[in-house]
Formats: sequence, structure tokens, C-alpha cells
Amino acid sequence: MPIDRIDVRGPRFAAALTTVVLAAVLITGSGPLLAFQALVFSIGAVAGVPRSPYAWLFKVAVRPRLSPPDEFEDAAPPRFAQSVGLYFAVVGLAGYFLGPQWLGLAATGCALAAAFLNAVFGYCLGCEMYLLLRRTAG
Repeated sequence: MPIDRIDVRGPRFAAALTTVVLAAVLITGSGPLLAFQALVFSIGAVAGVPRSPYAWLFKVAVRPRLSPPDEFEDAAPPRFAQSVGLYFAVVGLAGYFLGPQWLGLAATGCALAAAFLNAVFGYCLGCEMYLLLRRTAG
């Protein structure tokens, strides 16, 4: 399988892990935990979704237990979504470490909402933004 095509189940798995991590950030107010998630987002955005830590975990621990994938998707929209997640994580980190605290909570909450939508309903907001921008740009 080419690196530009990914198993559609992988990003949903990553979104589920992201949902758990971001919920823990909101519950604990942990800036370092948000920094960890920002690192995960940055690897997915820079190196590509298939090279992110959550994709590796999916490949090693989950995918071998599943049937072969029926569907693949272009890796570009999820990669863009990782960039959007990274943006919200960085804004959240600024809020947690520099203030105001509500900024950290709001940015983390926005990222959590997007991850939850992807994990539970398979609706990727960042992917949809990517497609809209591509259509608009021509």
C-alpha cells in the first residue's frame, strides 16, 4: 500500500486515543499532557499520519486483529487535520502556561470536540476543512 493511502480505521483509532488524552487534559488541567498530544499532532502533521505514534500503535496492536481493510483514503486530509489539531494544542498550551487559563480550556475543548466527532461518528472536521480549502483554491 502506498504511503499516501491509509486504512480508514487508523485515523478513527487515533481520534479515539486523542479524545481520551484531551479529556484527561480537561479533567486534570495538565499542560504537560497537552504538550504530549501536541507532539503527537506535530509528528502526524510533519512526518505524515502513517508515521505518527498512534498510527504505529494501530499498526502493531490493533490492525493485526482486524480483517483486511475494505477501504483506504488519501492521507492528505488527515495530515491537514493533524495540523489543525496542533494549532489548537499550541493555543491551549499558551493558555495553560502563559494564561489565561480559559484559553487553554477552550482550545483543548475545541480539539476534543473534533477528535470525538471523528472517533465516534467518523466525521473529520479537519479533513472537511481540507477538502473545502482545496475546492475553494481550485
